[in-house]
Amino acid sequence: MNPFDYQRAEDADSAVAAVAGRPAAAFLGGGTNLVDHMKLGIASPELLVDVTRLPLGGVEPLADGGVRVGAGVRNSDLAADPLIRERYPVLSQALLSGASGQLRNLATTGGNLLQRTRCVYFQDVTTRCNKREPGSGCSAVGGWNRYHAVLGASDQCVAVHPSDMAVALCALDAVVRVQGPGGHRGIPVVGFHRLPGDEPDRDTVLEHGELITSVDLPELPMATRSKYRKVRDRASYAFALVSVAAALDVADGRVREARIAFGGLAHKPWRATRAEEALRGEPATAQAFAAAAADAELADARPLPGNGFKVPMARSALVSTLSELAGEEA
Repeated sequence: MNPFDYQRAEDADSAVAAVAGRPAAAFLGGGTNLVDHMKLGIASPELLVDVTRLPLGGVEPLADGGVRVGAGVRNSDLAADPLIRERYPVLSQALLSGASGQLRNLATTGGNLLQRTRCVYFQDVTTRCNKREPGSGCSAVGGWNRYHAVLGASDQCVAVHPSDMAVALCALDAVVRVQGPGGHRGIPVVGFHRLPGDEPDRDTVLEHGELITSVDLPELPMATRSKYRKVRDRASYAFALVSVAAALDVADGRVREARIAFGGLAHKPWRATRAEEALRGEPATAQAFAAAAADAELADARPLPGNGFKVPMARSALVSTLSELAGEEA
């Protein structure tokens, strides 16, 4: 076991200062991902700053009609919250499809956003992995890559982001609020996670010492009719092969607006802006969903030898989800 220091933060200012002051320090929330990585030898922080006692556990309506979710809100509590279930059902569904009930009772909103890939090579320290050890190579490119990326990958990394919650937040135009050494800032979820490029070890745009304090959901009336669909190898405790978060606004049989994000296809939750643009003004039919939305978004997919099935699977999942939402609007 690698020794490390432990400190319980009394407020956000002291937590930020403690982590920012030591390059190998990390925040500790639910610990459902970080502690696993410490056991596997993937992460070796010299200092853990416990932020579980900070007042970041609330879900509250905002004056502009949105909702603020504290970074310390447990996944199970967020999924069951009446405001979330009524206004953003896609988020509640995404949370309930992730992990197990025991893990959801411990995992936090901030920690969920920061969880790292479940690529088997990343989690095996005996293999080559650019994300874990930059410059060492990517074992997945020529190895077992059934779960890996078909969009936005690079020759440095083909891993996918595992979060279900983040996919829903991406579709909802949520904003991550952070506090760091330089003050406070808001980061749209759509730009919070990074594609691998030449720096696959960097998962997000956060700077060292920045603490997630909340996630703000905007007022989005169409989100009351939204769905999350997750396709996986088994119904219990499995990560997505493909997932879709979608909201649809239909009037007189045509799409006025859509919000779509994919999970399981890329190094980050994938906002399907091409599909959204292609859908506006089109008939709300399965044929239009397939031709305009799915084909437009997946045209640039580059599957690996082991995951070519993901492209038609993503197409079918999107068409099915949008068709269900269109049926509810009819």
